[in-house]
Amino acid sequence: MDFMQWLLSAQIPVAGSALLLREVVGNAFGLASALGGMARRVWAWPVGIAGNLILLTVFAGAAVGLAPESGVGSVALFGQAGRQVMFLAVSAYGWVQWHRGRSASQGAAGDHPASSGAIAPRWAGRRSRFGLALAMVAGTAALTPLFSALGSYPPVWADAWTFMGSLLATYGMARGWTEFWLIWVAVDLVGVPLLFSAGYVASAVMYAFYGAFTLIGFFVWARTHRQTARRAAGEPAAVAA
Repeated sequence: MDFMQWLLSAQIPVAGSALLLREVVGNAFGLASALGGMARRVWAWPVGIAGNLILLTVFAGAAVGLAPESGVGSVALFGQAGRQVMFLAVSAYGWVQWHRGRSASQGAAGDHPASSGAIAPRWAGRRSRFGLALAMVAGTAALTPLFSALGSYPPVWADAWTFMGSLLATYGMARGWTEFWLIWVAVDLVGVPLLFSAGYVASAVMYAFYGAFTLIGFFVWARTHRQTARRAAGEPAAVAA
């Protein structure tokens, strides 16, 4: 019990303030999962799930008595907490999809670098892109009054935006759509200032880092898609200059 109390309340002093240890650890798992996702490795999903469970206790802590009355971790962000629950469900779907994709690729593609991941990147297509954009806007509009009624930290639309974006990006990753990286960029642009203003500095810094990382991931997946398409067409791979 003493260890659990320490784990729930432990803080890391930083420049006269403090960071929740749970927040730092949860985001570290998230970073590891993102790295695995860029490399298209199945282990990215269970690692991400572990981080989601930890971060759920961070963002919902103020609502269920797991946070101090003031200071770090004292503000409830229901969109951020809800997206951790959403991640658990969608990540389970992605885990299964990538596991199946890895088994299929191992049987058909050999060890070529462009096909060594669990899933082959592809473009979502015009129709799916429109659906993603529509879902982003409509979902944000629908969730904003709900999160507001629950008492989420303002601006509430930003909390709803990050929730919907995270849902769609994770689903896109599970489907192997290269555009999912760009959805993460949209999430980060709104999520960073929201988390800073709410006092979740560790998560805000991690989101800012993700902003650059997701752009790299987009170009990596786009290049892999081109390489896979060339191999399928029997064309020689492009030689880097």
